[in-house]
Amino acid sequence: MKENAAFKSGFVTLIGRPNVGKSTLMNCLIGQKIAITSNKPQTTRNRIQTVYTSEEGQIVFLDTPGIHKAKNKLGNYMVNIAEKTLSEVDVILWLVEPSGFIGAGERHIIEQLKKVKTPVILVINKIDTVKKEQLYGYIDTYRKELDFAEVVPVSALKARNTEELIKCIMKYLPYGPAFYDEDTITDQPLRQIVAELIREKALRLLEEEIPHGVAVSIESLKYRKNIVDIEATIVCERDSHKGIIIGKGGAMLKKIGSLARPEIEDLLEKQANLQLWVKVKKDWRDSDFLLKNFGYNEKDTFK
Repeated sequence: MKENAAFKSGFVTLIGRPNVGKSTLMNCLIGQKIAITSNKPQTTRNRIQTVYTSEEGQIVFLDTPGIHKAKNKLGNYMVNIAEKTLSEVDVILWLVEPSGFIGAGERHIIEQLKKVKTPVILVINKIDTVKKEQLYGYIDTYRKELDFAEVVPVSALKARNTEELIKCIMKYLPYGPAFYDEDTITDQPLRQIVAELIREKALRLLEEEIPHGVAVSIESLKYRKNIVDIEATIVCERDSHKGIIIGKGGAMLKKIGSLARPEIEDLLEKQANLQLWVKVKKDWRDSDFLLKNFGYNEKDTFK
């Protein structure tokens, strides 16, 4: 990349309650699917770093888990990751849904934001679901609660007004060189992204009570000519869940694999030979050892 005295670079975190569309927005802004999405809350478990680079500057996005009331060690880990980033970044994007009601979850986030000096851009997502005239009232409701640097309505799903959001972010970034080369899109290891793509399909296909107790571990990933051999284990917490994940005659497991395979092949740009297994690890979400084993390690810093 050419040296540019006017080049800006910085870190931007996306925060919000579960299921407000943080991962969908981040994927949209960088133009590639890295973070998994589903209609189930608490889909994102790790802090995922992705990179947007243009002539004007480089934005390193941090997609954090949704801020919620934790029920186990995994929940505590997720909330800590989300709240820890607030004072470490250059800009905070707070995503909310278009509504005139501010619930307890949003009020908790407002209290966290009042403690930091970082510029906060309020992003009202899912504007494709409401009428334009309703938006003004929703914006006023939130403006009474906090002094926002900017308020930007968007639709992550329809990619509406996202260019305006990029312009607003750039305003608040410091001048400086790029952190990554211009071809970098994420710092996530390939194994981690592959594991997450498999977990996404499990989230979409499985019954309501199972997804939060599911993790995916990549046992091996081996290349041979134009094929990648992948062995992965889907971990659940109960024997009864194992049967549901496998399904009658292995039907559910095959379905998860067949949905994940095309996206894995797009990612790796090779044919994927995907083998899936299911194991039970009781109460793994409350085990420090297993949490670290599945990649849920808090990083001290990202700069």
